[in-house]
Amino acid sequence: MDLANRPYRSVLYIPASKERALEKARAMTIDAIIFDLEDAVAPEEKVTARATLAEALTASYGNRVRIVRINSLDTEWGLEDAKAAAQMDCDAILLPKVDSPAQLDALAAITDKPLWAMMETPMGMLNAKDIAAHPRLQGMVMGTNDLAKELNARFRADRLPMITGLGLCVLAAKAFGKVVVDGVYNAFKDDEGLKAECEQGRDMGMDGKTLIHPAQVEITNAAFAPDDKEIDLARRQIEAFEEAKAAGQGVAVVDGKIVENLHVETAKKTLAKAEAIAALAE
Repeated sequence: MDLANRPYRSVLYIPASKERALEKARAMTIDAIIFDLEDAVAPEEKVTARATLAEALTASYGNRVRIVRINSLDTEWGLEDAKAAAQMDCDAILLPKVDSPAQLDALAAITDKPLWAMMETPMGMLNAKDIAAHPRLQGMVMGTNDLAKELNARFRADRLPMITGLGLCVLAAKAFGKVVVDGVYNAFKDDEGLKAECEQGRDMGMDGKTLIHPAQVEITNAAFAPDDKEIDLARRQIEAFEEAKAAGQGVAVVDGKIVENLHVETAKKTLAKAEAIAALAE
């Protein structure tokens, strides 16, 4: 499956230093994994974590996308992380705190693998368009904890202080055909809060959400997948529009609402996403 056009509903962070967590992730119903060499690994463990992760990646993770998050290139670990990740059996490398395309250029000079960017600073938000336009970039990950810290924003369930930044990244990603996944929800035992934040991100146009705990997977997968009603409506819209076209008409009506060509395009994307999700389960 094309990595750029496959589902990214659930993207779970796994510390690269934790062998048990690395093993358990092989059986989880997640679409992608971020193997973390950065925040989730203590400084004294960072060097050995590279070797632990490299060994773990020699065994299969099935059809899950394998993304390695390295430390920033301006840290004492970043360059060696990048060199090591370039040799690992992974699908992409994720660079933290991307403020400009120049940082992606520096990483692109080290590896031929697809690149992902952590979007977690005010400057990153302001430069989202140029970052998304980078030819080697495949996806953007919202780092909402760091963004909130940089903004000195207070927590609000509606995330109003961060909406501008989130929206800029969604616009940039969609303009250049890149994947964009939402930030983490910290209260991993708060199912209702997680569901609400998933729905907000989905409705904004996010492709999925990053997760910090396996308990968050089921809710997130459901939120970012078309449900039975959406699939049924998509099929009926396509069918009605085809019948209208055959009758020489440019629009159809389904459930009392006009259906035009743009609605049909959306309906086809809905069915394609449902099919791609089903294919992951095979």
